[in-house]
Amino acid sequence: MRIPHAATRALLIGAAALLQACTILPKAEPLDVYLLPSSATPSSAPAAPASWSLRIARPAAGVHLSGQRIVVVPEDNRISVYKGAGWSDPAPVLVRDRLLDAFRADGRIAALSSDDKQLQADFELDSDLRAFQSEYRDGRPEAVVRLDARLVHTATRRIVASRSFALSAPAADAAVPAVVQAFGSAGDRLAAEVVEWTVREAAAAAR
Repeated sequence: MRIPHAATRALLIGAAALLQACTILPKAEPLDVYLLPSSATPSSAPAAPASWSLRIARPAAGVHLSGQRIVVVPEDNRISVYKGAGWSDPAPVLVRDRLLDAFRADGRIAALSSDDKQLQADFELDSDLRAFQSEYRDGRPEAVVRLDARLVHTATRRIVASRSFALSAPAADAAVPAVVQAFGSAGDRLAAEVVEWTVREAAAAAR
């Protein structure tokens, strides 16, 4: 069947308009993807690990901390992200996995799991990630991590202990790789403090 000349012209105009629309759509920004670095060294496991088990839950977080972009607060009350840079996983996953690594390296709790598996555990480490960002102090960036932690007895869902942690580490300079290294240092210090607090509080609650 022969298409009328007017209809053919309309089709060509429509196709041209669609092609033009496609070309003006913004391209996806290329990202350098960073792992959360760690300088912590494993410690030897004790002869008699704890008899109770622990599950590490992914921290809850607000919208600006739930993604994979590296968040920066260049001035009060203004949240931004580093252009062209992102984390390998969302920030709450990075924090949960750093805590798991720290507990495994510590060795005092042999029965460890995460909320990915939802295995039975005597206690759960629940938390809210309040900050995981770079903040500028006196013109220099530093990595800031704030975590509100709760140790929960899983059988009764009773909170047996709670504590707020706030750690920071200065970056060597304002470049993204230096800021990432600062995040690693702050994350290691946070994990070390959370491990000590959790082991102490869970042991007391398990008596």
